[in-house]
Amino acid sequence: MLKKLLIANRGEIAVRVIRTAKALGYRTVAVYSEADANAMHTEIADEAVCIGPAQVAASYLNADAILDAARQTGADCIHPGYGFLSENAGFSNACKEAGIVFVGPPAGAIELMGSKRRSKIAMQEAGVPVIPGYEGDNAGDDELIAAAADIGYPLMIKASAGGGGRGMRLVHSEPELAANIKRARSESKQAFGDDELILERAVIEPRHVEIQVFADRHGNAVYLGERDCSVQRRHQKVVEEAPSPFVTPELRAAMGEAAVKVALACNYEGAGTVEFLVDKDRNFYFLEMNTRLQVEHPVTELITGQDLVAWQLTVAEGLPLPLAQNEIELNGHAIEVRLYAEDPSNGFTPQTGPLHIFKPAEGEGLRYDTGVRSGDEVTPHYDPMLAKVIAWGENRDEARRRLIRALEDTTVFGVTTNRYFLSRIIADSTFGAGEATTAFLQQAFSDDPSLQPAKPQIRQLALAACVLAHGMAGQQAWSNAPATNTPMKLDTGDEVVELLVQSSGNKLSCRLGDERHEMTVTSVQDGVLCIIDNGIRQRCQYHRDGDSLYLQAFGESWSVTDLTHQPAAGANGTGSGRIQASMDGAIID
Repeated sequence: MLKKLLIANRGEIAVRVIRTAKALGYRTVAVYSEADANAMHTEIADEAVCIGPAQVAASYLNADAILDAARQTGADCIHPGYGFLSENAGFSNACKEAGIVFVGPPAGAIELMGSKRRSKIAMQEAGVPVIPGYEGDNAGDDELIAAAADIGYPLMIKASAGGGGRGMRLVHSEPELAANIKRARSESKQAFGDDELILERAVIEPRHVEIQVFADRHGNAVYLGERDCSVQRRHQKVVEEAPSPFVTPELRAAMGEAAVKVALACNYEGAGTVEFLVDKDRNFYFLEMNTRLQVEHPVTELITGQDLVAWQLTVAEGLPLPLAQNEIELNGHAIEVRLYAEDPSNGFTPQTGPLHIFKPAEGEGLRYDTGVRSGDEVTPHYDPMLAKVIAWGENRDEARRRLIRALEDTTVFGVTTNRYFLSRIIADSTFGAGEATTAFLQQAFSDDPSLQPAKPQIRQLALAACVLAHGMAGQQAWSNAPATNTPMKLDTGDEVVELLVQSSGNKLSCRLGDERHEMTVTSVQDGVLCIIDNGIRQRCQYHRDGDSLYLQAFGESWSVTDLTHQPAAGANGTGSGRIQASMDGAIID
């Protein structure tokens, strides 16, 4: 019997694994870098061990340090989460040699599926449909160019060891090929330490559909439905849902059986995801197998009612799968989005800084998987995902409606997020009709308002003025105040605006040039501003941090800096003389 689980990861997946493990009676051990000393996962685990500095290579990719932490705490099993060492065959072997159970597949399966070339050849031999292409062993540039002539255009260049869109190029014609081969090789070598490439015929505007599989050491293997991950940006998943609106029951069965065949062909154990491309005629082709739990596994959990981490631990214990194929049922619809600290209006640049307020929305059918809370710092060292926001509904429209509301009602003050971008996608009519392919964002969202810099309008400035004018005075002081005319100078991020704010009792008027907006304030307390605007009672959430004011209302968020009482030089924006990069980085030379 396994008793103590070490989670070799951080953030939301570490928190999520710890919670299931504790519910099953396991003692839990967190590992953390120096930058994560106060992270949520370190606080909810029974024990926590520092494994190195902030740099990933010295901490979360440091297999020796992680194994030392397991020995030090007496952990008898290790869950790798996703990313980091989760698909590292060497780490799986090292755990085995140390007498520690690796909660994942055997090293042989990880190694096979880590090579696009070898895995594709193996799947062809197993009778699984694959995309026509070329998989020569360490093929040189000339060999690839010759093979491309036989495959035809358009075609894809792919890094054999790759993933996440790195080392991948779409080539439309022969003149583009040689240069793209060189770029793909360079990118693959830098990202994976391996520059082997393969070629595949391009499937234009496909669906990206993946099958969740599980297998045990007793020869049992099942599939738990599919997930549609077609909404992508630069080959990175943005929205995931289950079931797919494009997949018929017949196609689900065919893909599920093919996915089980993939698992059995490589003597798989545990959780795995078999990814397929599906063309417009519903022909499907093996893409790759991820030998770990996927980021998007919650949508499968919500439609099956199963805890997939619990399944992983069951298999790791050497027990049979909890359910047979005919016992797995799908119920309802679930959609997940990834809430990131990033700026969609600035090329999705990662954002760092204090997370003053993080308050997930509450409601029926909602789930948040997160590893952060109010007061945390978003650092440049790791992926800036704040949370996975998931909504379940009896049907797809109910799940969409709940997810849109959840995104609008989630409060994030301190860093810019992709919240508005995500809600626009879920509300989009093409997505709503279930017609989004992998080309959807590129085709439909290149000029979307969520990708443009958001300039606060007069109504939003008036709300900011309400909070600033009120200050810390109570409601009675506000209501009894005599009529005043107050100039305000606010920095919106793009410009400095000068307002004239007129207040009389609980009525406020804000003027900017020829624009004017009036509203009645009913209360200002505990970070919530209540107003009556054009006869409609509404609420606006806010947070003050010195002269910085963060606000959220109407499904939108914005911030201003109060320059009214700053010295003239600062208020006029003469600058500090500092040159600041738009995103964090490291000077290496």
